[in-house]
Amino acid sequence: MLKRYISYYTATAVVVSNMIGTGVFTSLGFQVAGIHSGFALIALWLLGGIASLLGALCYGELGAALPRSGGEYNYLSKIYHPAVGFLSGWVSATVGFAAPVAAASMAFAEYFKRGTDMHPLMLAGRDCSSALLATSIIVLVSGIHFLKVHIGSRFQNIFTSVSILTILFIIVNGLFAGHTGDASFAPSASAFHDILSPSFAISFFFVSFAYSGWNAAAYIAGEMNNVQENLPKALLRGTVFVTLLYILLNFVFLYTTPMADMAGKKEVGFIAATSIFGTLGGKIMAVIIAVKLISTISSMTLAGPRIISVMGEDLSVFKMLSVKNKHNVPATAILTQSCIALLFVFTASFDQIIRFIGFTLNLFTFLTVLGLMILRIREPDLPRPFKTPGYPVTPLIFLAISLWLIWFGVSAEPLESLAAIGIVLSGLVIYYLGKPKKV
Repeated sequence: MLKRYISYYTATAVVVSNMIGTGVFTSLGFQVAGIHSGFALIALWLLGGIASLLGALCYGELGAALPRSGGEYNYLSKIYHPAVGFLSGWVSATVGFAAPVAAASMAFAEYFKRGTDMHPLMLAGRDCSSALLATSIIVLVSGIHFLKVHIGSRFQNIFTSVSILTILFIIVNGLFAGHTGDASFAPSASAFHDILSPSFAISFFFVSFAYSGWNAAAYIAGEMNNVQENLPKALLRGTVFVTLLYILLNFVFLYTTPMADMAGKKEVGFIAATSIFGTLGGKIMAVIIAVKLISTISSMTLAGPRIISVMGEDLSVFKMLSVKNKHNVPATAILTQSCIALLFVFTASFDQIIRFIGFTLNLFTFLTVLGLMILRIREPDLPRPFKTPGYPVTPLIFLAISLWLIWFGVSAEPLESLAAIGIVLSGLVIYYLGKPKKV
């Protein structure tokens, strides 16, 4: 019988670490360029948290009713067709986890360089220091997760704790640093004008990326203790906790730092830390934030390969990807995801990766939550240890938000969306080249 090493705490840590990644430390600079009200900006982050909580409530029911690792791959295979599940797994393997690992490793490199004043490493006339740092951290984290599952779990728990303590440290010190920013947090006519503006809609797209990861525990369900009880709890409590942290952290950024200093900048964490702690303190916090980003890379290295491994179990063409080492770790899948992440590091910019991710992630979360409603109708007697509160309003609101994000992604970023559609369609070709076993 398979031993289940992943506890409720680790599952919650995976949710928290997947959510608290590059988005919260990079996206505010783009938001303040078009939104000038602190009230509207906090409302933006609150709305993102509400949307994520709605999704977590829906995934909690699906995860408890269909308790197997793989997340959307598992759910969509059971609800629609194995081909649909494979497409979600294919996208998760090529985009959903590998690309954010690349983005987080690139953000790690930039924050680390800011904090250490690292000298450029020139090669063929180009500074290769960022690529070297990003590569090194991906290889290091992957190597740790090659070991026993409980070692990877402990590593994840430790770095999640560091991540949370770092953010709490910034929040507490920022609240006592004084109001040196210029944002107004009072509701006003201009604030509501910002909320109804196109800039608010554009910013929500980036906020939704910052909240992505609320469903991460679903990918490791097959290795969780007491999964039918712990999975919904991990999804819900992890999402609520991160929402509170996000709102407080962005409030502190706006409370302590003039918006003009952050406008258009990616490294808003470093800029705000410099306002709070001074030049030296800002550099120290930049290194700490870099260390914090290791937890994001780790959580995605823990969760993502489980999808690839399950795909290998179900499709003969990918059988090699299901190979595990003697400690039951999906070693081949970890190696595969890490190689894809490294490919992104060397072929795409940070901004391109972020834009590329949005369309595909929203597409498959939309299909999954829609599948919850289909499963309710088709299999009303299926045991459901956890049921989505507020059904059917809860999934309907989530579906409306997701559909809007998909439409916005296609209209605002047509090239990136077409490339994402191309990856989805290529997955269909690969699926039908193999001989799927019964799922």
